[in-house]
This record gives sequence, structure tokens and C-alpha cells, in this order.
Amino acid sequence: MAAEHTVHQLPSPLSIIGAKTVWDVDSQSLFYVDINVAAIRRYDYAENKTYSCTIDGVNPIAPVILVQGKPDHFVVGSGNKLLLVSWDGRSEKGTLVKTVYDLGESEKHVRFNEGKVDPKGRLYAGTMQLESLGDIFQQKEGKLYRFDGKVGGEFHMVKDGISISNGLAWIESTNKLYYIDTAALDIKEFDVLENGDLQNETVMYDWRVNGEGPGYFGDGMTNDADGNLYVATWGGSKVQKINPRTKKVELEIQIPAKFVTTLAFGGPQLDELFVATAHTDTQDPPAGALFKVTGLGVRGLPMTKMVLKD
Repeated sequence: MAAEHTVHQLPSPLSIIGAKTVWDVDSQSLFYVDINVAAIRRYDYAENKTYSCTIDGVNPIAPVILVQGKPDHFVVGSGNKLLLVSWDGRSEKGTLVKTVYDLGESEKHVRFNEGKVDPKGRLYAGTMQLESLGDIFQQKEGKLYRFDGKVGGEFHMVKDGISISNGLAWIESTNKLYYIDTAALDIKEFDVLENGDLQNETVMYDWRVNGEGPGYFGDGMTNDADGNLYVATWGGSKVQKINPRTKKVELEIQIPAKFVTTLAFGGPQLDELFVATAHTDTQDPPAGALFKVTGLGVRGLPMTKMVLKD
């Protein structure tokens, strides 16, 4: 018998594009961003309260990455740069510390969008064309990189020809990476080599039926400890649980916001699914709110922090 789940709205600002959720086990907090408002947000589990900050000169912000051993420092994407910033988690202002990596003049037409740390502490970060330059669904200027974690160090491109770089999830037991380019309307599967490079790209799940999309798009993604994927749907008002072994949707969780962006397991037992959303001028609250889903009967895995070397 399937577990009965419940969706709870949490006290939080209504984000224009709330996204890039990451659970910090140490502080029992969920960090996420409002991309174009350029805010970092922190939901404090114990206080049941959300704090937000902006950083002068840093706009937009996506993603936000936790740094190993530095609880008040974060790596964020801003335009075509990765920046190290500091924030105490409560104040309304954070501080720019330094540039970690700059993609340079040849990549001025893109911005970072998604990034996550793999189980070995390596950052994977993906880009997309700037929205101001045209239809982001029709171009393929984005790339997915692996970063060696050293300030000013090397970026290794592991995939190109991407429209909108989004969901990332690693299943350690099978040594697979699952990846979403939103415009592609599918979930790609890769084998991960020892050095972090990717090979054997295949389509694990395709949203299209007879060549037609479902009217929504895959966005952010996470996984539970059993190896199932959870996908936020942009325009779909739901989270989908997808089993990579059967390639089937096993559960749909309805969210009271049309644009569901990203998600992460958290809470003291890692058994609560936190879900961020977006809102537009044509949508009413609770669109843009932060939610959590309880009663799923599964647990997530602790999210790895980035190992950043000077």
C-alpha cells in the first residue's frame, strides 16, 4: 500500500523564480535562490522561518553551492562566473569574497543556471544562453562542466549542445548520472568515469508521446536512497517520481503552483521533500512559495558539499 503524503506550504517570500534547493545537514537548513531577484534564501527548520539576503554587484544568482568546512561561505553562479560569497544566514546583506572561475569573453552570451556537487565533492555546473538574447528553448549554446574545485583552476566540459542546463542526480550504487536539459524533454543517463567524465549517453526517460510534449518540462531533480528520481515540472504543477530501473512514473505529487522548479530531501531524518516554485504576474499565491512534502515513506541522501581549494 502506497504511503499517504501531505503537501505543506512553508513561511517564505513568494519568489519570482525560487530554485536550486540544497539541504545543509549541519545547520538543518534549506538554502535556495530567487534567480533574477538575486537573493539567497535560507529556510531554518527549527525556527520554521525563511531568511533572505542580496549581495551588492551579484545579479543574477544561480545556483548556490555549500562549501565543505566553511558554513558561512557559498559558491554561486552569477552570469558566466562562479563567485565565492559569505553570508551569516540571517542578515539582509551578504558579501562578495572573490571570483572562483570566469568562463571568459567567449562565453559572455551564457549564464550559469544549475550546479550540484557529486558524491566525491566535485562540482558540476551547467549554463544556458542569456534570456535577453532570444528564445532559450530554440538555441543550444549551453554546456555542462566539471570543476576541479581549485580557485582559478580548470573547468572540464563534459557535454555541450545544451539549451537549458537543469536537473542533476547521481545514483552511486549504479555509478550513473541523470541529467535534464529542459528543452530536450527527456532525462539522459550517463556512466561516470573515475575522473568524473561522462560516457555512454542514453535517454532513460522521454516525456514525449508520438513526438508531442506533455505541456510541461522537466526542471530540477533529486533522488532518494532507493535510487528513484524526483523531478520538478515547469508548467506541470507537480513532482514526478520516476524509477530508472523500470523507466516508469511511480507517483505524481500535486503542488499548488504551476511552475515547480527544484527539490531536495531534508529534515532531521532526510524524509521530507522540499519543493521550490516560481510565480508570474498572472499567478496568484501560493505560486512562488516554498513547500515540503511529508509522508512519502522514503529518505533522501545527505547532499555533498563542494571541496574548494585555494
